[in-house]
Amino acid sequence: MANKLWEKNVSMTDEIERFTVGRDRELDMYLAESDVLGSLAHTTMLESIGLLTADELTALHREMRNILRDIRAGRFEIEDGVEDVHSEVELLLTRRLGDVGKKIHSGRSRNDQVLVDLKLWTRRQLREVVTLVTELFRELQRQSEAYHDVLMPGYTHLQVAMPSSFGLWFGAYAESLADDMLFLQAAYKLVNRNPLGSAAGYGSSFPLDRQLTTDLLGFDSMDYNVVYAQMGRGKMERNVAFALASVAGTISKLAFDACMFSSQNFGFVRLPAECTTGSSIMPHKKNPDVFELTRAKCNKLQALPTQVTLIMNNLPVGYFRDMQILKEVFLPAFDELKDCLRMTTYIIHRIEVNRNILDDTRYDLMFSVEEVNRLAAQGMPFRDAYRKVGLDIEAGHFEPVKEIHHTHPGSIGNLCNDRIADLFQSVLDGFDFGKAELAERKLSEG
Repeated sequence: MANKLWEKNVSMTDEIERFTVGRDRELDMYLAESDVLGSLAHTTMLESIGLLTADELTALHREMRNILRDIRAGRFEIEDGVEDVHSEVELLLTRRLGDVGKKIHSGRSRNDQVLVDLKLWTRRQLREVVTLVTELFRELQRQSEAYHDVLMPGYTHLQVAMPSSFGLWFGAYAESLADDMLFLQAAYKLVNRNPLGSAAGYGSSFPLDRQLTTDLLGFDSMDYNVVYAQMGRGKMERNVAFALASVAGTISKLAFDACMFSSQNFGFVRLPAECTTGSSIMPHKKNPDVFELTRAKCNKLQALPTQVTLIMNNLPVGYFRDMQILKEVFLPAFDELKDCLRMTTYIIHRIEVNRNILDDTRYDLMFSVEEVNRLAAQGMPFRDAYRKVGLDIEAGHFEPVKEIHHTHPGSIGNLCNDRIADLFQSVLDGFDFGKAELAERKLSEG
C-alpha cells in the first residue's frame, strides 16, 4: 500500500522526497490531535449524508479515539516512509479496519484537512497564550499596587526627566497587555471559522453538510466561500503572528527595562538570584540572562509577521507548496512565547524594588518641573517660572521638594488600576473558549 495519499504508479526519488517532505513529519506532530478531531467531525458528517454506514462510523470513531489516546499519551509517531500526519492516521485506520479506513477522505482534500488542523491547533494555543498573559497582567497589577508610592526617575532620551513610580512602571506594562489582548481576541475570532468542506479550494460534488462540521468542532461560523477558505492559508498565520508579536513587543521592552534597572549604574531593582548567571572570570557578576534571552526571543517573534508575509507574498489564488514552509516558522513560535510569558511572570513575582532610589542627589533635578508647576499655581506665568527654575539650576541654587501631588487619572497618585483591570476583563470576557472546549471534549469522548 502507498504511504502517500496522492501516490499512484510513479514513485519519487529519495532525494526529491527528502526535499519535498521537508520537516513535515516532525512538525505535523504538533497537529496530530487536531487531525483526529477534524476527522471525527468529518466522518460524522459523511455518515449523515450516506457516505458511511452507522456501523462503519462506529468502528472508525472507536479506532480514532484509540489513536487520540495514543497521541495524548505520547505513544503516537509518524512512521518512516509516511509523508504526514494525515497519511499516518489513515494508514493506521486502514490497517485496523481494512477498506473502511480508506473512506475517511471522501469530500476532503489535504488542503482543507491541514487548514482545519491548523485552526483547531492555533485556537487551542491562543487559549493558552491568553491564560498566560492574564497571569502576567495580574502579577503586574499586584506589584503596581504594592509599590504605588515608591518613586523612581522617569526618563526621556535616557536622561533623567521627571518623577515616576514603580506603581506607574508596573502598571504601564499591565495596560500594554490589555491592548495586546485586543489583538489576541481578533486573532482568535479570525481563526475560529471552519474551512472544512472547501476541499482543494473549489468545493466538492458531494452534498457536504458544512454547518454540521462547524457545529461539531465548535467554530463560530464557517469560511463560507470555498476559494476564500483556501486563501485563508497564510492569512490566518500572518494575523495570528501580529497578535503574538504585539505581546512579544511588550515583554521585550519590559525585559530591556529590567536588565537596565538591575545594573549597578541604576540599582532600581534586584532580580531573583536564580534568574541570573555568573562569569567564568569575574566573581562579582550576576548577569540577567533570563531577561536577555527573553528579550532576544521576543524580538525574534516580532519578525514572525514579516516571515509569514514574505513566504506568502505575491502568490495567486489557489494552493501552492510554499505554504508548507509556514509551519516551520509558525508552529514553534507559540512555545517560545509561552516560555517567555512564564519566565517573565516568575521574575516579576519575585523582583525586589529599591525603595530609596531618590536618596541619591543625582536625581534631584527631576523635581524641577514640580517646582515650575508650583510657581505657576501661585500665579507666576508658566514661561517665567520655567526661566526662574532654569536659572536657579544653572547657578546651583535649586533645592528640590520631593513631595509630589499628582491626582489626575493615570498619574502617580491615581493609577487607575481598577479601570485598567476592567478594560482587560472586558476583552477577556469577549473570548468564548467554553464553546470550543466543550465541542472538542464531546468529539474526544463520544
